[in-house]
Amino acid sequence: MPILDVQHIEKHFGSTRVLEDISFSLEKGQALAIIGSSGSGKTTLLRCLNFLETPNQGRILVNGETLFDAEDPATQRESEVRKKRLHFGLVFQSFNLFPQYTALENVTLAPKLLAQENPDFKTRKKEIFDGIQSEGRELLAKMGLSDRADHYPHQLSGGQQQRVAIARALALKPDILCFDEPTSALDPELTGEVLKVIRSLAEQKTTMIIVTHEMAFARDVADQVIFMDEGVIVEQGAARQVIENPREERTRQFLSRYAEN
Repeated sequence: MPILDVQHIEKHFGSTRVLEDISFSLEKGQALAIIGSSGSGKTTLLRCLNFLETPNQGRILVNGETLFDAEDPATQRESEVRKKRLHFGLVFQSFNLFPQYTALENVTLAPKLLAQENPDFKTRKKEIFDGIQSEGRELLAKMGLSDRADHYPHQLSGGQQQRVAIARALALKPDILCFDEPTSALDPELTGEVLKVIRSLAEQKTTMIIVTHEMAFARDVADQVIFMDEGVIVEQGAARQVIENPREERTRQFLSRYAEN
């Protein structure tokens, strides 16, 4: 059973069809890279998976459970959507850190808020918070930021801020970690340190979806690649197959344009 099964997703903004008949699946421990030109629908797809946008058609299943069905209003209640977002961690293009909080506080904020919903929170508050703090420091250590835990975002480089954002997404233990062009806001010299972290997560078999323009990275790190154009999936398959020997002419044209740049 795939960990993620996306079935016939469509998204329209008025008369503009941004996604049309999007279907794919992802196995646990796999990394999927989504490539394509700006405006091809990649970010909208991630936003639909994270329930930041509501698809007009289709279904989304995680571990066999239907999280969204366009024909079932019960799956679209806001109270349910909030819980379902926990299945997906999202790392944005911009870092989106809270400037008033330290790196550690940014990482632990959401787990602490969720912990307060536990029935035994009042009696175990200190124990629960101590555990969250410990896990937050461990995540920052994995990102190579042990010595930056008490620094504020303005005291961190762009690459360090994005690594804090990755740690924050991991803190909620999502089933699937999503990246929306995580290096696009970084200078070239800082891109490598973020890609190194994502590569390490792939080696640890973290289930991931990565929207990226880093073609060599997608080829070397992803298990699968999807090429999107004008809101549809043009081609999908093994990473090296799609990037080195694409079957579709539109894929070849996109990759040749990218190579020219």
